[in-house]
Amino acid sequence: MATGKINVSVDNIFPLIKKFLYSDYEIFLRELISNATDATLKLKHLTTIGEAKVEYGHPIIEVKADKEGKKLHIIDQGLGMTEEEVKKYINEVAFSGAEEFLNKYEDSAKDSGIIGHFGLGFYSAFMVAHKVEIITKSYKDEPAVHWSCDGSPEFVMEQATKEDRGTEIILHIAEDSTEFLEDARITGLLNKYNKFMPVPIKFGTKTETLPKPEGAKEDDPAPTKEVDNIINNPNPAWTNQPADLKAEDYKSFYRELYPMQFEEPLFNIHLNVDYPFNLTGILYFPKLTNDLAQQKDRIQLYQNQVFVTDNVEGIVPEFLTMLRGVIDSPDIPLNVSRSYLQADGAVKKISSYITRKVADKLNSLFKNNREEFEAKWNDIKIVIEYGMLSEEKFFEKADKFALYPTVDGTYLTFEELQEKIKDNQTDKDNKLVILYTSDKEAQHSYIETAKSKGYEVLLLDSPIIGHLMQKLEGSKENISFARVDADHIDKLIQKEDTQISKLSDEEKETLKSELEKVIGEKSSYTVQLEAMDSDASPFTITEPEFMRRMKEMQQTGGGGMFGMGQMPEMYNLIVNTNSALVGEILATKTAKKKERLINQSLDLAKLSKGLLKGKDLTEFIKRSYEMVK
Repeated sequence: MATGKINVSVDNIFPLIKKFLYSDYEIFLRELISNATDATLKLKHLTTIGEAKVEYGHPIIEVKADKEGKKLHIIDQGLGMTEEEVKKYINEVAFSGAEEFLNKYEDSAKDSGIIGHFGLGFYSAFMVAHKVEIITKSYKDEPAVHWSCDGSPEFVMEQATKEDRGTEIILHIAEDSTEFLEDARITGLLNKYNKFMPVPIKFGTKTETLPKPEGAKEDDPAPTKEVDNIINNPNPAWTNQPADLKAEDYKSFYRELYPMQFEEPLFNIHLNVDYPFNLTGILYFPKLTNDLAQQKDRIQLYQNQVFVTDNVEGIVPEFLTMLRGVIDSPDIPLNVSRSYLQADGAVKKISSYITRKVADKLNSLFKNNREEFEAKWNDIKIVIEYGMLSEEKFFEKADKFALYPTVDGTYLTFEELQEKIKDNQTDKDNKLVILYTSDKEAQHSYIETAKSKGYEVLLLDSPIIGHLMQKLEGSKENISFARVDADHIDKLIQKEDTQISKLSDEEKETLKSELEKVIGEKSSYTVQLEAMDSDASPFTITEPEFMRRMKEMQQTGGGGMFGMGQMPEMYNLIVNTNSALVGEILATKTAKKKERLINQSLDLAKLSKGLLKGKDLTEFIKRSYEMVK
């Protein structure tokens, strides 16, 4: 029997562990099972290279809860420890056995799956236990060892009676942590952190229904038996080569990752690289909505099949955090709690690789099956538009396959769009004006006016399209986007020829004064008199493109950049001075009739724009009935 003090550089490391090194108590189980996995995979590697002369067999890791005794057991059938190894790896805190093992067997252990880099992982047990015991027997022909510690620097170590190789950790759960003895809590933790660990993990048993024997009657109960409850999948899809997986395998794995997600993913991207860094994983494109916030943080980060976090910011580019799936890499540096990433060159390379891989996959889909790509466009456009905004290299690639749908359901690349509209939609200043709508129904009359001139109108309705248009206008020469209701169509795409007004300057001043008097000085409408075709609408309400776009960008997180605060609603009232109705308004001598004509015309323009509501709509309906009597 031996006694002694754990070799640490502070008087008592356990309060330090509890207070500073771990941010979340529940990770103790992850750490202990990870250590058990390391011990098992080390043994597998040593038997493979012939250094361990033992039968590897089919080892499992078992978790057992003893509620009555307030103990939690973690048992493995790995390589175990000798007395000297316990002294080295347990008593000398912060020495990583897995890291030393990897260094020693660097060349042959590359694919052994050993987790490593855990350092103080074992001591996380003291976050929930007032006493911890280790009973271990090495695969070498040496006596078993029993080590125990009550949370102080004092430990006790003696020989133990244990026939089989491996290690059993016994946690004597503290009074404030008895939740970790509950089956539901343990199951939840195992499913969260250890669902895809490479060694089978047993927690209790379950009843399995067997096939009925031949000759059994229909109402005879099926036989059952108790079997081990293995809670993990040791061979998840991402650990296989893409060539070994079929489409159904990817879909099945998606359902395993997201059992409450009923819609199938649109497509997947299999990541598999071993140089200049190690990275595997599968990313899925789900059907996306316009609510960006609800769709983030669905990608799970693993380190050698150990769950780390679902906050992958910094590894996965921001625009791809709306995807789903798994990324697994031993090259991602993590602190001892493995909750937050550190700035690191390897992480930047990984991020660039993922961006390139996603861009290449999208380009391949576009080239190989454009019809299917177009059918999926509305479900994936937010990711692509977001990527074009935030990642310059992605923008360069996506510029070839990003689509711009028209109101008639045709999908065009930017190059195709330019070619199609350049002759008809280039204005007098040689600028290509790209017309678009954000709502086909609300802006229907404006769309029809544009189409009557032979203009193409795009349907751009994503919440971040304003930001993308701004970028496109800045990166491409002589183009501008204009929503169809931003001005009268002849002003949006202004040609050399201009209409001559039928009204004199004096008549214009009089008309403008009368209109502003009826509309009111504090109105949000700015009156503009324009000479247009006589059959064009007498009154048209437009929203200035720049101000409206800035307001929309502000609502999606970009408008505050100018320090504008909340921008007000602003509209232009375009009055066609060549309209017969406008001429009639000007010629009418009766003030009451003139006011009624102005209000009716203004309300019709508001109705076309979707702005006539509440009291104004009620009065418009009442006035309209009176006029048709």
